[in-house]
Amino acid sequence: MYRKNDTITIEIEDISHEGLGIGKKEGFPFFIKDALVGDIIEAKIVKLKKNYGFARVEKIVRESNFRVKARCPIAKPCGGCQLQELSYEKQLEFKKNLIINNLKRIGGMKEVPFEEMIGMENPYRYRNKAQFPIGKNREGKIIAGFYAGRTHSIIENEDCYLGVKQNKEILKVLIGHMEKFKIPPYDEKTGMGLVRHVLIRYGFMSGQIMVCIVINGNKLAKEELLVEDLRKISGMTSISLNRNQENTNVILGKELRLLWGKAYIEDYLGEIAFEISPLSFYQVNPVQTKILYEKALEYADLTGKERVWDLYCGIGTISLFLSKKAKEVYGVEIIPQAIEDARNNARKNGIKNVEFFVGKAEDVVAEQYEKKSAYADVIVVDPPRKGCDEKLLTTMFEMAPEKIVYVSCDSATLARDIKILQAGGYEVKRVCGVDQFCHTVHVESVVLLSRTD
Repeated sequence: MYRKNDTITIEIEDISHEGLGIGKKEGFPFFIKDALVGDIIEAKIVKLKKNYGFARVEKIVRESNFRVKARCPIAKPCGGCQLQELSYEKQLEFKKNLIINNLKRIGGMKEVPFEEMIGMENPYRYRNKAQFPIGKNREGKIIAGFYAGRTHSIIENEDCYLGVKQNKEILKVLIGHMEKFKIPPYDEKTGMGLVRHVLIRYGFMSGQIMVCIVINGNKLAKEELLVEDLRKISGMTSISLNRNQENTNVILGKELRLLWGKAYIEDYLGEIAFEISPLSFYQVNPVQTKILYEKALEYADLTGKERVWDLYCGIGTISLFLSKKAKEVYGVEIIPQAIEDARNNARKNGIKNVEFFVGKAEDVVAEQYEKKSAYADVIVVDPPRKGCDEKLLTTMFEMAPEKIVYVSCDSATLARDIKILQAGGYEVKRVCGVDQFCHTVHVESVVLLSRTD
């Protein structure tokens, strides 16, 4: 019916979970990048499958009423903000529908008790962390930026509108130092060159800044001069080098060397202080993270008598939030450095009713349950994008907590796990969405499940 390179005129009816516009031509669906709901476009077919195709926008015949001008001039080629040209109100509606549709389609729910979609008053400059790859452009100039979608080609951008303004100043200092002392950026194709990435963290409450430069070697030329220049930036607290000489897409290596200042920065979520190292996992949007965790705490509805297990606890952010209202909290995380940070954070805040375990959540909880010490009144899970391990879900059934609070960054795997939990005797009582990643297709969800027997 259709062939590659055919041009079609099509109206966009929906958006995929990847942010692609979806339109149908004589019932045959096409996925089209940079197309929004309500657009009528001319598009060239670039790939055909048996039941669907992909096309590229050639011309917008009629713009959607929801289309807005992107604030960032390179939003399209960068691809990090898949939704920046969609009005923010419509972005929130898309994310709400994404959560509900996944819970129905994958989770098998007929009705979803969705309460609200919590957006941001200002959905820009919210990220407290940025990782910039360093490379060269076609003219040989050293650049920093972000990888274009599905590639490792760097789109030059030193001032992402989702990040803090200090990023640009830091990159200017680093690139200036590299140019002055002829320090080459890393080349993935050859494995040669020195500077791979720069990781920047910013404490929204503390104003503290961390710079960690990832290098394909052991040392930078004139390190002391670079430190001197970076220290002039207000708020600079920690400057370090990270050695990564592996042929890998993983950004950070295992070896850190502190050049100046502290090995961490501090920041606050509510009244709780956290020490954050270069290797720490810490939510990137502190404004919405506080709201997210307060919602989890609200769903847990603790009275001070409960034993709570916090699974995939990271550096203890949710655990320490829960500790204020629970009798005792047990956190589990696979990364040893994260658990070390969690224990330090508990000590720093004088919190004594928490205990942390290193290991896979499914193994630790099963082991503790066999010892009869892992009973729980409430379980909070905040797993990675792939969701919970099946073994962990089985152990959770055996522990039979009254409530499970599931925090998720992927509503598809959330829905898959919810279906299993419902089959095991739990009922979804409340659902909320929190826009943690404005202008992208990603969204956080919080779900309260209660035992039905």
